[in-house]
Amino acid sequence: MTRFRPCIDLHAGSVKQIVGGTLSTTTPSVLKTNWTSEHPSAFYASLYKQHNLSGAHVIMLGPGNEQAAQEALAAWKGGMQVGGGITEKNAQEWIERGAEKVIVTSYLFPSSTFSQERLHAILHALENDTSKLVIDLSCRRKGEKWFVATDKWQTITDFELNKESIAILSPHCSEFLIHAADVEGLQRGIDHELVAKLSEWCTIPVTYAGGGRSIADLELVKELSKGKVDLTIGSALDIFGGEGVRFEECVEWNAAQQQAGGGF
Repeated sequence: MTRFRPCIDLHAGSVKQIVGGTLSTTTPSVLKTNWTSEHPSAFYASLYKQHNLSGAHVIMLGPGNEQAAQEALAAWKGGMQVGGGITEKNAQEWIERGAEKVIVTSYLFPSSTFSQERLHAILHALENDTSKLVIDLSCRRKGEKWFVATDKWQTITDFELNKESIAILSPHCSEFLIHAADVEGLQRGIDHELVAKLSEWCTIPVTYAGGGRSIADLELVKELSKGKVDLTIGSALDIFGGEGVRFEECVEWNAAQQQAGGGF
């Protein structure tokens, strides 16, 4: 059943909400930040723990975020996922630091092409425990298709999201995280078509992020995906400086879904 999934986005050591499409590694001057928190990452981790909002993802957007990520994981050990710069060399280390799961993206797509060898390498580092791995297939749209985007969503790979490609990856991870990078942070609404397609393609849990702007979007994702896709709301959330969604509403939404028999 569709549920709200929280996040902690880290940039330069602070919790921020950023317009995803402006995350450039070469031209930092074009970076558009919607909001920067006065609170440390652990504040949000503790808040999520208090309300039992499991499955939150902590994303390190570039360098200088490891300490903040560790502080968040320490505040809720075993309760959150971590991503950003995850490779076979540090995956198990992040699990030992308290992550429930690690999220991997760019590492799997060297030279913008999917590497089965690297997927096997990171699974080997995790002792072949697929329950500890989340594959991030954050994407950009090209015409009527979606392709995985890496390197802070600036590089579009040749890996198309479709039923066949999802089926190849599904046996090797426990869930997918998919940011629609073209609408991430804009608060202009979700990508309806992508959400509907994900419900058709995915046979394991999947979280969609990008464009969420009101509590009604949770109902919309539930309807479009027949309850198969979860939703992350970031910039519109009041705890991140937004005005479209109150955090309490999201907590209540999850409680109502669970009470209705959706389970989590």
